Amino acid sequence: MTQPPSAEDVVSAPAHLQVEAFIDEHRAALREALEGLSEDEARRSLVPSATTLLGLVKHATFVEKVWFDEAVTGRSRAEIGIPATPDESFVLDADDTIASISRAHEQACAASRSATDRLGPDDVLTGNRRGPLPLRWVRLHVLRELAQHCGHAEILREQVLAARGPAQR
Repeated sequence: MTQPPSAEDVVSAPAHLQVEAFIDEHRAALREALEGLSEDEARRSLVPSATTLLGLVKHATFVEKVWFDEAVTGRSRAEIGIPATPDESFVLDADDTIASISRAHEQACAASRSATDRLGPDDVLTGNRRGPLPLRWVRLHVLRELAQHCGHAEILREQVLAARGPAQR
């Protein structure tokens, strides 16, 4: 798989390519939050909600499919094979692992890039429940959501590593 350009690579590029590079960096950062963790650590619940590090990456896969499959193609969530609601997308199955969730997320991101690579920023996506939206807005929305989840992931990872104790960090 070809490595997407970094934000540093697109300083002089058109804005839509800059936004896509920032999205790709946040996509990678979410997966990187799982690196070096045990399966138990990735599943550890540290907040009252269903949010876990592994659940965040699973949810990010859902986000990719909602915004770059459902919104682009108009296929239903059932057809795509994703949960009906965002809250359900955090729920981990017994067979979910760091490797399987990371792989699914990476595949969803590649599919997202493929689904939109021929579209312009002003092209309108008609398959979202909110109604028609320009790709520019969708990309900015996804960037905002990924940035929030990267912040959540950093804090959760810090808590997981702190629980190891100083000798194991």
